[in-house]
Amino acid sequence: MVKEILLLGDPKLYQISSVVEKEETGTIKEVVDDLHDTLMAFRKSYGAGRAIAAPQIGVFKRLIYMHIDEPVVFINPVLHFEDDELMEVLDDCMSFPGLLVKVMRYKRCTIQYKDMDFNDNQLELEGDLSELLQHEYDHLNGILATMRAVDDKALYFSRPKAENACGNMC
Repeated sequence: MVKEILLLGDPKLYQISSVVEKEETGTIKEVVDDLHDTLMAFRKSYGAGRAIAAPQIGVFKRLIYMHIDEPVVFINPVLHFEDDELMEVLDDCMSFPGLLVKVMRYKRCTIQYKDMDFNDNQLELEGDLSELLQHEYDHLNGILATMRAVDDKALYFSRPKAENACGNMC
């Protein structure tokens, strides 16, 4: 079911999410379906959208849903940074469509997570995917891209339109 996306300014977005317990995997399937439906609806409306974190729909569990070529579910993800190499990116978010925020993100990272069967997995990420998962991971910790702005002039407004994608919405 398509859920309402919490928007910038909603105090719930700053809440830290709790760990998903193995016993909860049955109920998590419904949340994953909601994340999928919400991401696809956003993508249809805005022409963009690669991933969404559960807190963005008001579910405060450590859960990220990504759909680029195929769906990937990250349960209880943990990020590790391989080195100190950073990249400057314009970050955007479904919780503030049309607002771009200049932030610094690690160029490479490793993500360890559980899949839907609660099996351990690990992915090495670089570039866009590294940036994307760092952004979504921040949501699990109540951190928004606006809080990572490189300076007080690092915010840019763009008018999102259904027929015009506005950046790499995530």
